[in-house]
Amino acid sequence: MEFSPPEITAGAIIAKLNTVASAVDRMPLAGAPLLSAMDYDKTEMAKTYRTGRSLEPEVLQQWMDVVAAHVEGKDVQAILDVGCGTGRFSEALAEEFNANVVGIDPSRTMLDEAQRHCTHSRVFYARGSAEFIPLKTSSVDVVFISMAFHHFTDPPAVAEECRRVLRPEGRVCLRTGSWEKIPAYPYVPYFPGTAALIEKRLPSIRFQREVFEAASFDVLFEGEVWQQIAPDFPTYADKIALRADSILVSLEDKEFDAGMAMLRAEKAPGPIVEPIDFLVFGKHT
Repeated sequence: MEFSPPEITAGAIIAKLNTVASAVDRMPLAGAPLLSAMDYDKTEMAKTYRTGRSLEPEVLQQWMDVVAAHVEGKDVQAILDVGCGTGRFSEALAEEFNANVVGIDPSRTMLDEAQRHCTHSRVFYARGSAEFIPLKTSSVDVVFISMAFHHFTDPPAVAEECRRVLRPEGRVCLRTGSWEKIPAYPYVPYFPGTAALIEKRLPSIRFQREVFEAASFDVLFEGEVWQQIAPDFPTYADKIALRADSILVSLEDKEFDAGMAMLRAEKAPGPIVEPIDFLVFGKHT
């Protein structure tokens, strides 16, 4: 016998954290397997992701300011963090908006790390797929998606699910990568093989926009945000060495080691910055 996931309201999550987490984890999502472009549970990335992809407090606040600017005037009570990974944005979102935050991810190992480091009483993590979100219809005010779009197995289904769980006038904030930005990604010159991988795996920004437009979302903002990822090259090299990136982990060890040698030898001054595509979609009322 198959089961559908329980419909969970963000408010009830905090009170029933342990019970709900257990229920969601053992129930198949609408009878579908938890799939993504990469199965993080078959890698060691959960152990290094939090450090390798960490953001300095001022950069994290930069992103909170960006999101806040696009939901200004809205009563934000509940936020869904889709593809939350180890939760690097979940607690910041809860703090910034004084809201309940539900982080979902298909990876058990990523969620274990997120839960282990969680200190905020209004943040809850559950195993779930973006294509089958285990939340009640019209239950959240903001859907936040960070660097996860390229892992979706059915992007149109994700957009429709975002529309379903959003309340009227809700917002989708998409923080993402695209193949158009290949020349600007700072590790590409040191690991030339990543260019072909990025072009193959990262969808165009136009495609990502059109997926949400097809689900009857309005594009409220489309642009890029430049963020600092390291103050200097030695610090950047230390982060890259953790290989906490689905593109870098796909390289052959020989190529990765050669790139690391080049990166360690880099004498250029910092800081190291990168562009992140950012789109905001509004739900038709």
